[in-house]
Amino acid sequence: MSLIDTLVGKPLPSDEESEQKIGVFLGIPTLGLDGLGSASYGPEAALTVLLPLGILGLACVGPIMLVILGLLLILYLSYRQTISAYPNGGGSYTVAHENLGAKWGLVAAAALMLDYVLNVAVGISAGIGALVSAVPHLQRYTLTLCLTTLALITLINLRGARESGVLFAAPTYIFVASLAATIVLGIFNVIRSGGHPHPVIPPSPLPEPAAAAGMWLLLRAFASGCTAMTGVEAVSNSVTAFREPRGKNAEWTLTGIVVILGALLAGIAYLAHAYSIGAMDQTKPGYQSILSQLVAAVAGRGVFYYITVGSILAVLTLSANTSYAGFPRLCRLVARDSYLPHSFAEVGRRLVHSVGIVFLTSLAGLLLIVFGGITDRLIPLFAIGAFLAFTFSQAGMVVHWLRIMRGKAKDTDPRAKRQAATGLTINAVGVAVTSVALLVIVIAKFTEGAWISLVIIPCLLLLFRAIHRHYIRVARQIHATKALRLDNLEPPVVLITVESWNRLTERALRFGLRLSPDVTAVHIMTANRSDPSRPRAEDDETLEEASERLWEKWNKAVIQPAVQAGIKAPELVILDSPNRQLYEPLLMYIETLKMKYPDRIIAVIIPELVQKHWWEIVLHSHHATGLKAALLFRGDSQIAVVNIPWYLDEDNEEVSPESGSSKGR
Repeated sequence: MSLIDTLVGKPLPSDEESEQKIGVFLGIPTLGLDGLGSASYGPEAALTVLLPLGILGLACVGPIMLVILGLLLILYLSYRQTISAYPNGGGSYTVAHENLGAKWGLVAAAALMLDYVLNVAVGISAGIGALVSAVPHLQRYTLTLCLTTLALITLINLRGARESGVLFAAPTYIFVASLAATIVLGIFNVIRSGGHPHPVIPPSPLPEPAAAAGMWLLLRAFASGCTAMTGVEAVSNSVTAFREPRGKNAEWTLTGIVVILGALLAGIAYLAHAYSIGAMDQTKPGYQSILSQLVAAVAGRGVFYYITVGSILAVLTLSANTSYAGFPRLCRLVARDSYLPHSFAEVGRRLVHSVGIVFLTSLAGLLLIVFGGITDRLIPLFAIGAFLAFTFSQAGMVVHWLRIMRGKAKDTDPRAKRQAATGLTINAVGVAVTSVALLVIVIAKFTEGAWISLVIIPCLLLLFRAIHRHYIRVARQIHATKALRLDNLEPPVVLITVESWNRLTERALRFGLRLSPDVTAVHIMTANRSDPSRPRAEDDETLEEASERLWEKWNKAVIQPAVQAGIKAPELVILDSPNRQLYEPLLMYIETLKMKYPDRIIAVIIPELVQKHWWEIVLHSHHATGLKAALLFRGDSQIAVVNIPWYLDEDNEEVSPESGSSKGR
């Protein structure tokens, strides 16, 4: 078994794709980890902004969270409409592209891609933040732990969507159960104590108020808290990941995610106020996350604490899996429309879009390195992409319902009219609310780094357009408008590069003679005696003697057998290269052939040694690869490049040293 099979798994046949589909039970951990994990860093992000208010900030977090829960409800109803209308996958890109036009669809795609990348970085950094809370000695290894976690999540997702869901199911449901138990126990303690619970381990004291609760501060706290809603769209983006009936399975999965998330957000906000738990600076020693302080205050630092914090760590770090489920599928749709490289639309060995997964990992890893794996530094960039995608999705659905209502103006079925009118109302409210929230987030977070998002999205749009123009130009150039041309079918002039007389050269010559009687072998004679790839007999052999020895071998091994067989013998040309250049003399000789045969194709045959083991690659020169690149990048349509491989260990036949097959490599 190869290394890639061990790490990623053996390739899956295409007919097993249906077996990789998921249901509701696996759908929640596969597509809901982003939303569920945001229950930890959403309230904490809001409380971090409210730190200048001290204990007064706790009185504000409840109303802010109520507004966020109302917005979450509107998004839930809106995306249920989207799933129903687009059972084949109705993410922001699809909805906006079909209803608002290609330009707005690309804006939605760019925003959503940005959100997916940030979700990976924020989720992993928040998870490692939870680990550092439990084990403070690990704080100096924050970035290393983030990048290691990113690599592990990537490997898991490359193994397939179903496997990732199965692996993530246990930590997801332990997370939900342990936090639910914490919230229930905490609420019970609050009720039993008459609203003044006694924490088992007191949280860190809150600072004295240093500012007033102004509207601007509250808007900034709301903007930060809105990060708790990222990931809500993931289910509508990935409806095709569900087994039949996929629409119903997607709707129930979305319902489960939103209900759990809403309950966690409300419970955390309520208990944070009841136990006087505020945010702390993650960059300073002794940092404790909101949830770490909350669990310790409710249940102490026993076994339950470490189980809960461990599940929080797992879910936060694994919440990146939502992006790994959605980002490659989004890239596939955009690539299908030729706005991204077509390789993004190809299915990999494990029936997942591997190119999208690797690309997502690269971008998220870069973000983690730039921002040092600190959640608070990444939060200001978060939520803008998500809410921009929310807005365009809702706007697209408004146009969708209007189109249906116009098309059914003469329809006498009142039920169909009511359904369209209900959908229009829900999505109209959704677009209004998400637009206002987006505006607040942009204004509140602009100076904290949100401006970067507003620069990245236009850059992505320019990239999409450039890629699309390239594919249009390619399609226009290769489009066949005429019948097959049957004139000027003269055999090509064959040129073969040779290093010495060996079995690679023999194979290339045999292939060349099948193509054309006009075969020329070219050898570059350099003055570099230390180069083992050049044929040498003795260290004191001159260039003239080396040339003469090659001529003798060529006459005996090539010319004489050709004459006896009655065919035109391949010509040997030896080009001198005193400056040890391998490509330039050959390219100049090809130019002379082009002038000699202006109406014929020049077929350049390049024999190449192919290594069986990865470690053998470093033991051999790769002049053949360089020559291929030099020829192809010339863009000369008169030149055709043919590669003739010789695989190491192809056979076990002994070859005498005189043949030269074991020399020069």
